[in-house]
Amino acid sequence: MRARDLLHPRPEGLYCPPGDFYIDPVRAVERALITHGHSDHARPGHARVLATRETLDIMAIRCGADFAGSTQAVAMGEKIRLGDVTVGFHPAGHVLGSAQISVQHNGLRIVASGDYKRASDPTCAGFEVVPCDVFITEATFALPVFRHPDASQEIGKLLKSAQQFPERAHLVGAYALGKAQRVMRLLRDQGYDKPIYIHGAIARLSEYYQSQGVDLGNLQPATVEDGDRSDFAGAIVIAPSSAFADRWARRFPDPLAAFASGWMRIRQRAKQGGVELPLIISDHSDWDELTATIGETGAGEVWVTHGREEALVRWCELNGIAARPLHLVGYEDEGD
Repeated sequence: MRARDLLHPRPEGLYCPPGDFYIDPVRAVERALITHGHSDHARPGHARVLATRETLDIMAIRCGADFAGSTQAVAMGEKIRLGDVTVGFHPAGHVLGSAQISVQHNGLRIVASGDYKRASDPTCAGFEVVPCDVFITEATFALPVFRHPDASQEIGKLLKSAQQFPERAHLVGAYALGKAQRVMRLLRDQGYDKPIYIHGAIARLSEYYQSQGVDLGNLQPATVEDGDRSDFAGAIVIAPSSAFADRWARRFPDPLAAFASGWMRIRQRAKQGGVELPLIISDHSDWDELTATIGETGAGEVWVTHGREEALVRWCELNGIAARPLHLVGYEDEGD
């Protein structure tokens, strides 16, 4: 069997004819296998959804309890038969519950990695290398310029700034799912035991992380209506970056804008966003991690999707690995 007969792109997303299912479809379909809970991969409206229990819970929090006609939880490492295909879910290290999906038929195995990172992250299970014939990799940061520093060093910059400017509130922009909770945990791991103030958009997901055994410490609502602005002097406040554009952010004393993202490697992007303290913390693999992972899978063919596809395809070709871009549309960098 040819790999493209087992899995190939359609307008709805990656489709598997022998199993009659889609992986992370961007349109409503009969059966969807979801890699993780970010909104560009996990959309409501499918008739049947298979995902890890954590991803299903996250989808219910973000999309409502009736986000799908029916759901089925799949454990990491569990094998399920769908039509003539055997599928498995394997840790992707991206956010809580994130998974790679292996698709196997007649001795051919394709692994769709979804979004993934190789860096250590105590808020989710670490990435697992799954040997395969074809590896489908993301390419969000697939340029040699992207080499992420150690996240703990970046958090050290935040703590140092908070010490240097005790009169200012440090507002940290972070995606509501995954990045915000990782920043909280990184702060705790460096001994920060003060309350962390959070925007309401982050509260429910943070509560869910805590319910799953991820200790985020003392979290408090970042509201000033019930107190004085000066109460937030020296505080660390975590919020979605979109909150910085409204009056909410101006309620804090002399706010210092920080943003936790792999895109903070690009200084101009930080400057344009008004970011005073860029924190290069990414939930995606950098260039070295992407290329190393491809090699570790042993895949003879690589399909590249959503990101800097051309550079990674070229690297594969130079290293004797067949590769092609998938040109899938509808996937952004929500979890960067």
